[in-house]
Amino acid sequence: MRRELSFIAICLGGVVAVMTAFAAEAEKETAKPATIQALHDFQVLIGGWRGIGQPKRGSQQGAWQERADALWELKPQSHGIRWNIESGKLWKSALFGFDDAKKQYTLSVTLQDDSTRTYRGKLDEKRLIFESEADENKDIHRVTLTPMNENRVILLMEKRPEPQSFYTRVAEIGYQRDGTRLATAGNSGPECVVTGGLGTIKVSYMGKSYYVCCTGCRDAFNDDPEGVLADYRKRKAEESAKQK
Repeated sequence: MRRELSFIAICLGGVVAVMTAFAAEAEKETAKPATIQALHDFQVLIGGWRGIGQPKRGSQQGAWQERADALWELKPQSHGIRWNIESGKLWKSALFGFDDAKKQYTLSVTLQDDSTRTYRGKLDEKRLIFESEADENKDIHRVTLTPMNENRVILLMEKRPEPQSFYTRVAEIGYQRDGTRLATAGNSGPECVVTGGLGTIKVSYMGKSYYVCCTGCRDAFNDDPEGVLADYRKRKAEESAKQK
């Protein structure tokens, strides 16, 4: 009798285990459409990006360039937008997701030392704002993702000691979509020699002054002023020919 009861218990345990596993897989499958729907407005992230990171705003001290490729990841264990980074100083990869049960956005990051960090966040108008639990140094990390338009994304990273409420800047990375320029033409005022947008920063070469629209264009100009100016003159000549 005991053997029969033991056998029945084992069978029941197996059935429960199978049903639990099946329910877990079903939950993962239903999480996919919820994640896709929640991240629908952030499909703009999909594609290739070139980024410039700046620890200090308006300063090239410690700045770096990196590349990122984003794609949908819809695996059984992970659903969301995968952000793979090359030559970055802070992250190797990140997964933007959504927890349908808690109605929270999620962010899972692999850092440069291969450690991981998990954030939870919310939608604030058109921005995603994530915050982590305190790490081993008792620091809480915050990430703000702001799509400026379909070709421009800003990622701001900050942190604060757990007892405090004030965040300090870690770095800001401005991403520009591959194959696009940083600004558009048609603005009044000085013209950016790199993009044709509104020039707000003065640069100099061979004793002459020119304008660029942002620090990214300034770096591009400083890296290859002759090439930038050659493209600029060619663009202006084509515009003049069209007007005639």
